[in-house]
Amino acid sequence: MENNLKQFLDNAFKPYGDFPARKDVEQELLANLTEKYNDLKAEGKSDEEAYKLTIESFGDVSEIMEHVTHNDTSTFAGDRRFRATALSEADLANSPLAGGDFSMSALRGTDFQKSDLHDSKFKAAALKGANFAGANLTNANMDSSDLHDANLADANLTETKLSRCALQGATFTNATLNKTEFKQSDLSGVSFDGEMLRGVIFDNSSLKNTSFKNATLENVSFHHSKVKHTIFDGATMDKVTYALLKGVKANLDNVTVQ
Repeated sequence: MENNLKQFLDNAFKPYGDFPARKDVEQELLANLTEKYNDLKAEGKSDEEAYKLTIESFGDVSEIMEHVTHNDTSTFAGDRRFRATALSEADLANSPLAGGDFSMSALRGTDFQKSDLHDSKFKAAALKGANFAGANLTNANMDSSDLHDANLADANLTETKLSRCALQGATFTNATLNKTEFKQSDLSGVSFDGEMLRGVIFDNSSLKNTSFKNATLENVSFHHSKVKHTIFDGATMDKVTYALLKGVKANLDNVTVQ
């Protein structure tokens, strides 16, 4: 099946030639897709089902690539120097990078600590282990990126879009979670313990063993997300959030409703 996933990525990248970071990005994304496939198989899915769901979780890759590699520079605002580049382990801490386009770049372990990245694009970027501690990611777009083990502690994630992202092992301690969007993303095992979440959207996302212990949830949406094995012990939430979770059979023992 790994060969099928590799062929899927090869076909997606084929129209765009050999840009500098292509090999690194393909390797990172292949590892992400393979892990997703294996997780689905472990859940009892057939080979065909697991492959289909894996590809769907990554979104329309061709559409993403066409968007981020468009030749008309007038289409894009902001700094495009970083698109499709190899910057793994780079030190970009405390840098003014607002509006930067890091799409399709290899950024494994890159240090963005306390950098200004508002309105930046990280579409289909390899960000495993990247450090965003204290960074300003307001209105950033991280569609289809690998964020395994990424450090987002103390980051400002106001209106940040994290669609189709792999987020296992990511850290959100003291992050600002205000109207943050997690759509079709894998948050299995991630901890939001003690955090304040306002207007956050979890849409069609994997939340198995995701923990919200002692967290405060205000106007949080879990549309089409499976929450049977999500942990809400000690959480405080508004009546609407409580009602919606109760309707989808979440375990709400020891929850405070305000």
